[in-house]
Amino acid sequence: MKNIIYAVLDRELLNKRNISIEQFINSAKKYNSEILQYRNKIAKNWNEIEIDLIEIRKFWNGTLILNDWLSITELVDGYHFGQEDLYKFIANGDTIFTIREKFKNKLLGLSTHNLDEILKANQLPLDYIGLGAYRISSTKDVEKNILGETADEIAKFSKHSVAIIGGVLPTDKFNNIKYLAIGSGLII
Repeated sequence: MKNIIYAVLDRELLNKRNISIEQFINSAKKYNSEILQYRNKIAKNWNEIEIDLIEIRKFWNGTLILNDWLSITELVDGYHFGQEDLYKFIANGDTIFTIREKFKNKLLGLSTHNLDEILKANQLPLDYIGLGAYRISSTKDVEKNILGETADEIAKFSKHSVAIIGGVLPTDKFNNIKYLAIGSGLII
């Protein structure tokens, strides 16, 4: 299987390294990325997110996935959620099923960290899962979830396409994983 680059544009990482959105997207394009996920865990409100998404769309015509923020729909092609987001949805009366119904044509992805979470994700109306962390990452504390070489074997159990996450580099190769989700590895 050919591994496809899934670029992860993390606002906090860009701020720390003094990298512009345009610079990151140029790097993602250099690696022929097909998908770009925008993640901003430091935003104070959705206006900050919207401003960045408008900026991203100036330079990125490909598939754009938004991490977490469901209130912005017209600028993105889909949403990616972490396991902790599932609990937030339940508290608000939503589920992945109601989100799928609401956003029929949007891509939906969910982070997973082990076989149990993959098997649960198989029961959900998702387009892909993120699986990881593959190795230690400089952008997220993932030490307790390092899968290493077992990630490729565990990925076989997913009925959804798999994006390997966490410390992934453009040179990594996998047999059962479609996407290489890379953030800081694109700007090293």
